Amino acid sequence: MPRDELRFYWATASRWNDVEVLFGERGACGGCWCMTWRLTRTAFMAGKKTANRRALKKLVEGGNRPGIIACHGREPVAWCAVAPRAEYSYLSRSRVLAPVDDAAVWSISCFFVAKPWRRRGVSVRLLRAAAEMAFKRGARVVEGYPQQSTMTSPPDAFVWTGLPSTFVKAGFSEVARRSPTRPIFRRTP
Repeated sequence: MPRDELRFYWATASRWNDVEVLFGERGACGGCWCMTWRLTRTAFMAGKKTANRRALKKLVEGGNRPGIIACHGREPVAWCAVAPRAEYSYLSRSRVLAPVDDAAVWSISCFFVAKPWRRRGVSVRLLRAAAEMAFKRGARVVEGYPQQSTMTSPPDAFVWTGLPSTFVKAGFSEVARRSPTRPIFRRTP
């Protein structure tokens, strides 16, 4: 397999081990296990590490597909959370990221790329794959909420929702901006 060839898979029960390997002991970033937008802040903070891990595993084992995994050969190297907007309770509470219109939207809420694979264009490829895979499952609009950083080179932990440039390269367009640092991007099939 060429050095940068990646394959993309839904996070399913058969791929749970890949999620665990990729997220590692720390649960991706500080025990999040990609549950921060799915739970209230109180529940998320109380569940850091163990309970958040169990919650994500329960989603995956229950037949839900909360995201996709990029693999290089058998090695999981990246994650992108993508699901119908209604699955993210955070979005229902956010004024800045309130719905743009009445469209049935799928949301991209998080990226996690293994350290050796960062700054190699993986996020753009992951985002394209997440949108295409969501369209195949019936999505008509895929939306993302990247962080518009004021820093020249923001720390990786600050850009877990992506950067606007990543969304543009993946074929998304900005459709709303209610905050200088939080645009809303969309892509359709």
